[in-house]
Amino acid sequence: MQVVYARSDEELDAAFASLPGLNVGALVIGTDPFFTGRAKKLDADSLRFAMPAIYQYREFAAAGGVMSYGGSIVDSYHHAGLYVSRILKGEKPGDLPVQLSTKVELFFNLKSAKALGLSVPLPLLGRADEVIE
Repeated sequence: MQVVYARSDEELDAAFASLPGLNVGALVIGTDPFFTGRAKKLDADSLRFAMPAIYQYREFAAAGGVMSYGGSIVDSYHHAGLYVSRILKGEKPGDLPVQLSTKVELFFNLKSAKALGLSVPLPLLGRADEVIE
């Protein structure tokens, strides 16, 4: 596994340009506001460099990424709203329990997979929450 960091568009371009020399077969794009705002660029670059990528949120697969797998953003915001409600009613934030995602989602973009020469096994497609064609 290789870790590549990017904090600007220039560093992101350099990171993608470095991939052929790193001998990697796929990317895992971390969850970060910097990346979230660049879903289309990340997806376009991963296709341009023929590098399949997995992300956490559906928006990346919808923008052209091969797949996403992670906690539901809608479910996370719902739980955040419940926490805000409890705090506004007087509970101390430090007394609230830490919660993990209770709903995990899997999305595939078959058009992007095909563009990279990948085939997704049918049992995996059957488990997907959504298959984007």
